[in-house]
Amino acid sequence: MSTEPLDARISEVAARQHGVVGRLQLLELGLSRSAIQRRRKNGYLHPIHRGVYRVGPLESPKAAEMSAVLAGGPSALLSHRSAASLWGLVQGDPPRPVHITVPHVGRRRREGIVFCRAREMAEDERTFLHGIPITTPVRTIVDMAPVLGTRELELMRARAEDQALLSRPDFQAMVDRYVGRRGIGRLREILGAGEDSRLTRSEAERRCLGLIRAADLPTPHTNVPVGPYELDIFWPTLGIAIEIDGWAHHSSRRRFEGDRRKDNWLRSRGIQVIRLTWRQITRDATASAVQVGQAIALAGVRRRQEPEGGPVPNSENEAAPRYG
Repeated sequence: MSTEPLDARISEVAARQHGVVGRLQLLELGLSRSAIQRRRKNGYLHPIHRGVYRVGPLESPKAAEMSAVLAGGPSALLSHRSAASLWGLVQGDPPRPVHITVPHVGRRRREGIVFCRAREMAEDERTFLHGIPITTPVRTIVDMAPVLGTRELELMRARAEDQALLSRPDFQAMVDRYVGRRGIGRLREILGAGEDSRLTRSEAERRCLGLIRAADLPTPHTNVPVGPYELDIFWPTLGIAIEIDGWAHHSSRRRFEGDRRKDNWLRSRGIQVIRLTWRQITRDATASAVQVGQAIALAGVRRRQEPEGGPVPNSENEAAPRYG
């Protein structure tokens, strides 16, 4: 009997799932275990995880995310930074390994997958994106709250609102639902800051870039993802970053400690952080420009003195070291 109709059905399922299928799906389509094994041997099915296969030789851009969810079982969801990346709430390449949330982790081990256990997951926290089961944008932000600082969470919320992925009532309801959970205090702080937080930060960044141009300093990159953080202004070839403080009209111990934690993480990777406030950018612009210019000049000297590390890039267009 010809296998073409059966293979066509496999291809149809794979086409809806970014080129991957699960073993249970293959059995439901009518394949026997020996039939699956034959297709593995002839190269039609390529194992990715236990019980998950790529159909054909080419890998779809979202195959890693889809295959990780299939490996997690019928209740698994793409979550945490992997979900944030797919929703467009963080910048940079899709993170690896892939994070998924499942009801029970147990002793699961899969190369390329991080399993997270959810003690609670309401139906309104689940959805699909590009056919992939995933946590909703607001649940994704709640999941990321324990591991990110206020700055990064503010950016995630702003991007979600810009894309009409969540509203303030959605955000407030989820924060109220998980009161007492780690990181919720930072989300309450963001809610309290309101819209002024976004508007003032954007204006501060614009003015800081104007200050840099007026001082004829090298052109930096903006909003650069580095590890779990995002830098406001960054010169990768020099290892210098500017972080802008003071866009929220209040401060807190939690924000202060989060900033110090971020600075220490960056410093351990050779990145010098210069923190500028709104006042320093707008009222002490000359002094701020001198401070930044001196840091850039010293960084350039240090790079030229580095022993036998190869030529130091002379512009931001040349190859830069990778951080994170």
